[in-house]
Amino acid sequence: MDNIFKKSSNVVWHAATVTRMRREKMNGHGSVILWFTGLSGAGKSSLAHAVEEELHQLGCRTFVFDGDNVRHGLCADLGFSAEDRAENIRRVGEMAKLFVEAGVVALTAFISPFLSDRQRVRSLVPHGDFLEIYCRCPLEICEQRDVKGLYKRARAGEIKDFTGISSPYEAPADPELIVETGTLTMEESVAQVMQLLRDRGIVQRQGGA
Repeated sequence: MDNIFKKSSNVVWHAATVTRMRREKMNGHGSVILWFTGLSGAGKSSLAHAVEEELHQLGCRTFVFDGDNVRHGLCADLGFSAEDRAENIRRVGEMAKLFVEAGVVALTAFISPFLSDRQRVRSLVPHGDFLEIYCRCPLEICEQRDVKGLYKRARAGEIKDFTGISSPYEAPADPELIVETGTLTMEESVAQVMQLLRDRGIVQRQGGA
């Protein structure tokens, strides 16, 4: 696996005159990676997009990296083996890192089942720039929400390496936030994420305080 993380010795990082700090000042808010992780059906994408809508209403610059969407282009060549999952997360992590430099709140919605892959993304950015949000939802509820029928197909053996059925999910050991998406309403879930962002100084507290 290490070979996919090597870079050429003939490239150098070009320092831009327009810095992240200047971009954030112009935007009026901080930039950060919000990494939503959890089982398929846990509500990661729905929550990420709902949080983005809330941030957009506040005038924040945002972008959601959705697990399905990136596999239409950026990661269209990857499957779902452990190796391909790792590469999928690596690519998204590198993209999210660039968006943080651009002064954007980057929201990612990926199962990202392995601790090592998530930790690798965390290590790409300075401390505090990666906020792991665990969308915790019981497997049985995720299966009930399965409008695509993926769990049913996985249990029938039609889908290999399906997280929660034939492939493991390694829950976050110490996430910045746990959202109980199996029991909370969407409004309650969004409120928890927004409170985290205010507490971290990414967006202003209500009332501008």
